[in-house]
Amino acid sequence: MNNSVFANTPVLLTQTKAVKNGLSSVCSEQSLELLTTQLLQDLPSYANRVTQRARRRRRSSDIYSYVLVAGKPEFQPLPINSGGYNANGQKSTATGVEQVFFTTLERQYIAGKIVESQQFHWLLLTKSKSGWRLVIMFTQIGSDSKSEVVSPPRDSSKGVIAQAVKTWLRDCQADSVRMRRRI
Repeated sequence: MNNSVFANTPVLLTQTKAVKNGLSSVCSEQSLELLTTQLLQDLPSYANRVTQRARRRRRSSDIYSYVLVAGKPEFQPLPINSGGYNANGQKSTATGVEQVFFTTLERQYIAGKIVESQQFHWLLLTKSKSGWRLVIMFTQIGSDSKSEVVSPPRDSSKGVIAQAVKTWLRDCQADSVRMRRRI
């Protein structure tokens, strides 16, 4: 029995009824394309909140990026080695793993100068019983001038953008994200 003051709020009652009735959230019912398009619209604000929460308030020399915009997603998959390992070191298969490619434009302020860079992201998602979840994510850093890739891909599954994706997916699953109509 839940005696919490907040137990009878409309949102919690709606979510509780949905769970009891076996209903899933709108988020888990979305196609990958629609879900990702909506995710990328919200991603800059989610990423900037992740960054702000991680900042050390007492350090005046912290250099961090602001995410300005996330680019249009691309869904043409690359071949995945099915004998590979996931981020937890467990053997994984490519079955059910969806790939999304997108970019972010980020800005830093270093020594009074604006430095912009483009990040290239390879996001791998899977759909589970509880909804979409991040499997692993890779990122390459591009230059600010010609969109040239200047770094090899790195596992960014614990980085700011991945954390923002995970938070958005969690919020979406909890029906806390306003799902927009077809864009």
